[in-house]
Amino acid sequence: MRKYNTMLTRTLVALFFLLSLLHNSDGQFADYCIADEQTPEDEVVQAMKWACGNGADCSAIGENGVCYLPNTVKDHASYAFNSYYQNMKHKGGSCYFNAAAILSDLDPSHNSCKFEYLP
Repeated sequence: MRKYNTMLTRTLVALFFLLSLLHNSDGQFADYCIADEQTPEDEVVQAMKWACGNGADCSAIGENGVCYLPNTVKDHASYAFNSYYQNMKHKGGSCYFNAAAILSDLDPSHNSCKFEYLP
C-alpha cells in the first residue's frame, strides 16, 4: 500500500509540474492561432491575405524573413493568423478567419521563428 501511495504522489507531482509549464504567469493557458489543416488551401491563402492586410505583421514570412522557411501555405498562414490574433484579441479580434484557423495551446515556434504570445 505504501508503494502505491508513493507512486501516486510522484505521478501527481509530475502532472502538476507539467501543467505548471503550460500555464503562463497570469494563470491562463497560452493560446496560439494556427491554420486548420482541414481547410482547403485556397481558402487559407485568402484568409492569410486578409490577416496580413488587417493587423498582422507578416514581415517575418517574407522571402528573407525569419519565418519564411518552411515555405508552405500552412506555415505562413499560421504565422499570419497568430500575429493578427495576438495583436487584435484584446480589441475584439478572433481566431476564426472563415473557419480557416483554430486555437492551439501548443507553441508552434520553430528554430529562429518565434510565434508571439500576448497574455
